Amino acid sequence: MLTPEELKQLKRLHIQAGRRVDSPFAGEYRSAFRGRGMEFEEVRPYVPGDDVRHIDWNVTARTGAPHIKEFREERELCLQLVLDVSGSVGFGGGGADGRTDKRMQVARLAGALAYAAVRNGDQVGLLTFTDKVEKFLPPRKSRGHAWAVLQSAFERSATGKKTDLAAALEEVGSHLKRRSVICVLSDFVSDSDYSRELAILARRHRVNCFLVHDPMEASLPSVGLVELEDAETGRKMLVDASRITPRKMLDHRLKELRRVGAHVSSVGTHEDPYLHLLRHFRRLEQCR
Repeated sequence: MLTPEELKQLKRLHIQAGRRVDSPFAGEYRSAFRGRGMEFEEVRPYVPGDDVRHIDWNVTARTGAPHIKEFREERELCLQLVLDVSGSVGFGGGGADGRTDKRMQVARLAGALAYAAVRNGDQVGLLTFTDKVEKFLPPRKSRGHAWAVLQSAFERSATGKKTDLAAALEEVGSHLKRRSVICVLSDFVSDSDYSRELAILARRHRVNCFLVHDPMEASLPSVGLVELEDAETGRKMLVDASRITPRKMLDHRLKELRRVGAHVSSVGTHEDPYLHLLRHFRRLEQCR
């Protein structure tokens, strides 16, 4: 259950996502995540400037005049969101507004993607996970469903704290019966090796990974021995801060995600998540 303060934050997030997913944003989403293919619609007379590769030679021979095949995009697709709600995504230094942690960035990204998909008539599914599947929402395309996705992204897990990304990806693959767009939102710190499961999904679907991180994770000062608490297990330990290289760990995660064939973006808690989404969409369009 959400606290009154969390409910206020969720409502603000709902309004913010609705406002930021304007026509240009939705247009970039549509260009990046196209439908499943092109479907034949009709044959019409050729006009100068038409692509000659689409000439229907059978009709042209029968009528004595050049004709063109017209196609329309089979637009509707399924956008499957996979969201990390484990203990580690509760970490954050406050971001630009003083209250942003990784969980908030994940919710913002998920909300924007869900609203953009619904605006374009696409179905949206959701799976949230810790060391188990927390919630699964089958793909739908109503505005009310987008709200349910946003609420589920914002909620904390009552019991699960650890992370098993491999099991979550395997579960997603078992539900998707046709080629889909998968967006995984996580810090990609997992107790299990997920590279095999991610590679399998990337061969069958269009996989996008948004690695959410916090600047504090990459700027731990060299102050000698410090006591740290694991956000997922609660275990405390003494660590030599001078021997920790979190920046390299972040770069390694990004490299591994790209290696298995995923399209990857890195999003800090101090950055505008909607701007990062626009950049991600534009990179996808350039790759075509």
